[in-house]
Amino acid sequence: MNQQVASGHVKEVAARIGLTARSLGGCDLTCLIEGLLERLGSPLTTEKLNSITVADLTYIFAETRDAPTKEEIKQAVRYLGGEGSEATDLPTILPYSEGELPHSVRLVVASNTSENLDGHFGSCKRFLIYQVTQTEARLIEIRDPAACQETEDPNAARAQMLADCHLLYVQSIGGPAAAKVIRAGIHPVKFPNGGPATSAIEQLQKTLLAPPPWLARAIGVKSDLASRFALTEE
Repeated sequence: MNQQVASGHVKEVAARIGLTARSLGGCDLTCLIEGLLERLGSPLTTEKLNSITVADLTYIFAETRDAPTKEEIKQAVRYLGGEGSEATDLPTILPYSEGELPHSVRLVVASNTSENLDGHFGSCKRFLIYQVTQTEARLIEIRDPAACQETEDPNAARAQMLADCHLLYVQSIGGPAAAKVIRAGIHPVKFPNGGPATSAIEQLQKTLLAPPPWLARAIGVKSDLASRFALTEE
């Protein structure tokens, strides 16, 4: 199997597949691996496993005896996406009431592990939702996009579930998906190198000290640029 798994991914991929097989009652491991290779291509990587869908697994087991139930398939998709194969160590959600942080921006971070900005928009395991001001950043919610994968247009569904946010930080996003995010009123920003979400948030807080006009409008403040050209009454 190692030749079919990208270097650096062997242990994690093997852990996810093993956990998945056990969750399906010790299903035929060879059938599972061959099916994943057919659907995802070789070599298998954690990024590819993150993108697996209920439809993919349903197809793989369609002709097997005692095919898994839909609920078992859904759980298997979560295991292949990394839940349970590593410490979930989800960050702590902090209390927040709407309007509690005036002039704040709502930021969503595509994440696969802990409090990291390390997700592709279309396949990340979770979206971390932050309310951010110049001086404070509060994680107010963690949203699971798994159900979006079962819709006709998963990327459009993901964009709609984030429509109350102003900014989207992702490690990567395709052009068509970015267009759907923009149509939902969200501004996407790519961080190809990823890293801790807190580092990206610190950069955003510096930007909020002198926000560009579009961001100033979103958070209800007057930008320096706008005030510079504002007419004053005599």
